[in-house]
Amino acid sequence: MDQNLMKKYAEFVVRMGTNVQPGQTLIIQSPLEAAFFARACAKAAFEAGAADVVVKYSDDKLSRIRYEMGEEAALCDVKPHLERSYLDYVESEGGACVLNIHADDPNVFAGIDAGKLNRVNLARRTALANWREYTMNDRIQWCVAAIPAPAWAKTVFPGLGEEEAVEKLWQVIFEVCRVDAQTDPVKNWEHHVAVMNAHADRLNQLKLRSIHMTSKNGTDLTVGLAEDHIWESAGGVSEKGVPFMPNIPTEEVFTAPHCMHVDGVVKGTRPYVYNGQLIEGFSVTFKDGLVVAHSAEKNEALLGELLDSDAGARRIGEIALVPASSPIKKSGVLFYNTLFDENAACHIAFGAGYPGTVKGGNAMNTQQLLEKGVNDSAIHEDVMVGSEDMTITGLTQDGETVAIFENGEWAF
Repeated sequence: MDQNLMKKYAEFVVRMGTNVQPGQTLIIQSPLEAAFFARACAKAAFEAGAADVVVKYSDDKLSRIRYEMGEEAALCDVKPHLERSYLDYVESEGGACVLNIHADDPNVFAGIDAGKLNRVNLARRTALANWREYTMNDRIQWCVAAIPAPAWAKTVFPGLGEEEAVEKLWQVIFEVCRVDAQTDPVKNWEHHVAVMNAHADRLNQLKLRSIHMTSKNGTDLTVGLAEDHIWESAGGVSEKGVPFMPNIPTEEVFTAPHCMHVDGVVKGTRPYVYNGQLIEGFSVTFKDGLVVAHSAEKNEALLGELLDSDAGARRIGEIALVPASSPIKKSGVLFYNTLFDENAACHIAFGAGYPGTVKGGNAMNTQQLLEKGVNDSAIHEDVMVGSEDMTITGLTQDGETVAIFENGEWAF
């Protein structure tokens, strides 16, 4: 791993991803394997004027032991102090922003009871609902980025030795994140964001009522769009007006579907990692926004657990458009990590929608958002449905049909 590129990546993630402001506290959530990168990000944050950096470490192997041996009732009993450990910072003078570093083993929970995993994770999400509202509503700056860890790298490149696999994954991450020795990643991303913003602006100008997605694999899905929906792209803006980048990398232009107006069949095009296990070859049928049938070639029962998480899990909260020429798709790598894989293909998200994808949504309560069509759920799980032959058309409020995607690429 090139130390100079790693440092450049850390500085980019902090300065453009979270965009930590002078006087803020940066909260870093990091696996133990990524401690060296967390330290590099902490240094970059202090150099940017952060008042403090608080690192919360996680341990995949310990988490597996807890899920394997712990009593479900105890695991679901999430104490209030956990949420307060975040809220105390965001509610204090100067406020806070958060960086999530991913380096997870995609197979860490293989063989663990899927129902138990889902119920425990749902309990945790519910217990942290007030904290999640800060990120889901873009009240603060937040960013998710990733670095290699041995178990993840070996999953992605099983034919390589551990050190070689880690090095290879570093190279690919630098490439798809537009980090190299010759250029400034901030300038690279400013150009990339401008291109995506232009696509989002065009979609917003069209004032669409719905979009229709078809592929040769059998996908034939009509997605009604939420009332007063907004197409967004890479950048976010916090409630204090601070710009940030939620996901690194990102290739998507996305909005809120109307949770009651989704109809047809959609097929999965890439495996999806859910609670540390792979769901592959899935097919989902919607009627009036609700999943009425589902199947999968692998882990169909796990897909069912996901869809039964709560009342909103059988509806979708996001529709995202990603061209087949995205760097993640062109890399030819299956990352087994949603942060990357969702940016290789158009995708939908089961569960909650983002309030900011409708006009004035960040100031609305749950009921007001539902009235606009924005779904409510404790989960938000992105699954990939795009393909190189995908065609997407839009239906405008005036009844005109317009081309959006042709053969997996933007039509404008």
